[in-house]
Amino acid sequence: MNEEDEMWNDPENWRLGFLYFNPKDKRIFVLKRLPGMGLTLNFGNPYSIFPIALIVILAIFCSKR
Repeated sequence: MNEEDEMWNDPENWRLGFLYFNPKDKRIFVLKRLPGMGLTLNFGNPYSIFPIALIVILAIFCSKR
């Protein structure tokens, strides 16, 4: 098991059981805790704001059409 997997498996890095928050993990996207359910953001990574901002901008743009 590599260091990223160990960080992912640590329950201290999960908020409310489903929000991954780990500033030491450099990944922006990580697998969700439930296998096969896709990806989630690493909210501890400062670059995770970009996908969030993109989603908000697209939602605003599409709602005005």
